[in-house]
Amino acid sequence: MRTPTGSMATVIKVHDLLIRGGWIVDGTGAERRRADMVVDSGRITTIGPDLKADSARVIEADGRMVCPGFVDVHTHYDAQVFWDGTLSPSPLHGVTTIIGGNCGFSIAPLSDDPTDGEYLMRMLSRVEGMPLDSLRTGVPWNWRTTAEYFDAVGPLLAINAGFKVGHSALRRVAMGDEATEREATDREVSAMSSLLRDGLTAGAMGFSSTWSVTHNDPEGRPVPSRLASREEILTLCSVLKEFPGTSLEMLAAAGGPTDDESKALLCDMSLAAGGRQVNWNVMQVTARNLQECLAKLDASTYAAERGAKVVALTVPMVIAARLSLASGFVLDAIPGWEEVMFLPPDDKKRVLSDPEERKRLNCLAQGDHPFRPLANWGAMTIFDTVAEENQSYAGRTVADIAAERSCDPFDALLDIALADDLLTSFGYSEVQASREDWEARVGIWRDGRAVIGASDAGAHLDLLATFNYPTRVLAEPVREHGLLSFEEAVYRMTAVQADLYGLVDRGRLSEGAYADLIIVDESVVASNPITLRPDLPGGAARLYAGASGIDDVLVAGTPVVTDGKFTDHRPGRVLRSGADSR
Repeated sequence: MRTPTGSMATVIKVHDLLIRGGWIVDGTGAERRRADMVVDSGRITTIGPDLKADSARVIEADGRMVCPGFVDVHTHYDAQVFWDGTLSPSPLHGVTTIIGGNCGFSIAPLSDDPTDGEYLMRMLSRVEGMPLDSLRTGVPWNWRTTAEYFDAVGPLLAINAGFKVGHSALRRVAMGDEATEREATDREVSAMSSLLRDGLTAGAMGFSSTWSVTHNDPEGRPVPSRLASREEILTLCSVLKEFPGTSLEMLAAAGGPTDDESKALLCDMSLAAGGRQVNWNVMQVTARNLQECLAKLDASTYAAERGAKVVALTVPMVIAARLSLASGFVLDAIPGWEEVMFLPPDDKKRVLSDPEERKRLNCLAQGDHPFRPLANWGAMTIFDTVAEENQSYAGRTVADIAAERSCDPFDALLDIALADDLLTSFGYSEVQASREDWEARVGIWRDGRAVIGASDAGAHLDLLATFNYPTRVLAEPVREHGLLSFEEAVYRMTAVQADLYGLVDRGRLSEGAYADLIIVDESVVASNPITLRPDLPGGAARLYAGASGIDDVLVAGTPVVTDGKFTDHRPGRVLRSGADSR
């Protein structure tokens, strides 16, 4: 550009974005510092005080915290992305990167046989609490390979998403109906290995599986991966050695790896994959169960002593699950209950109406097994009811209702559920965590053998709501109890997870890094109350909550949340191993 006299004019670079007047909390755990930030082409180009940059957009941070976006490493957003590319409500709580395809439950690959997609839909509706109508009407199911799935979801994403290849999908494609009936032959394991290799070549972040007894399909059969032999699992893990930036996720046992078999399996999975990390979920920590949690972390020590890496995922709150006898999910893990929970609805209601069957089921529930805590029926709260005569019971404990009705708590619960056509939701109300509970959790997070994660966001849509863990952490142990600094909390929800998955240029704010960031008012940040929101395809409701104090969420410098509300921008991308992870 020249002036009229022919002399060269000064060329002024106009930057994409200037964030001005904030406190930079960079994700390393270092103390905050007052600085401005310039973003160009999706990356941070300059961080410094009082920057005088001409920019197309300016965000006035006004003394708020500017932080890297949170990384949620255990989600099930694989299907939701098709009807909701925002992956709500996670970004409202500051999440800018998720990992899906966990527990062996990816929805790719598929085959040319439409019954494979139908099976995966029905399996997900059972084990992950996704309404079948939503899966049928909201997901196209028109891909075959993992690469085609990635191409389909890429343009829809508001935030970044990496996906693992799930073991149950591999088994279903390789074995058809027999995936839920037997161990695989050598030829079938070879076919699974080829499918996994194709998925990793396309950029999948790794491989996931489950042996958990809580994972059953709609017919009451174990999900496909539960029929896998140890040798099959290790053979599949060994494929990862060929692919940089990949890792593993496994539920070796319900309740955590407390037995020798589970510890050895997790360790050997890591070794088979060349020492890659394998993480397991979920650990809920309280002051009362701290010693039990420390015992579970022995799996990490056992692995480290043998050159492997095993990491526990912890959810920062006790999960207040909403159970129902209609689905039977979780309840079917009580020894002896499985056959009843998988009966057709009318048959199930006949059994639950029978006094002798009630005695038998309650006796089994009160036995010596890991799910015994579920059987404290009187302590449970009735959350949602259907029948008009049950409306007064919502929000009350079963013990209170039983006393009013002069009956046993188990009988009271079953009578209410039968009147509701088994649709009553019930469970343990979340008890306000004490300072001692948060002290126990912070100690576990600092232990080095566990990280914050395990939200299960996108799954169990009417059962649990732990997608809001980032705002809970910032509000409770940080602001209310002062047990860890804001800077440390951000570090433990950003860089720690990014490093676990080897994510490149994410999880920290530095020059050259992606501008995946959030602007937070630390004085008010919190989750809003959990409500039921009927916005799923087909009209079903899900548990949902927004947040206060997280005003702006940017992905690659583009706003996906502004003033606490979603925008229409879709700057997210599918993260691919080897390129986006190392």
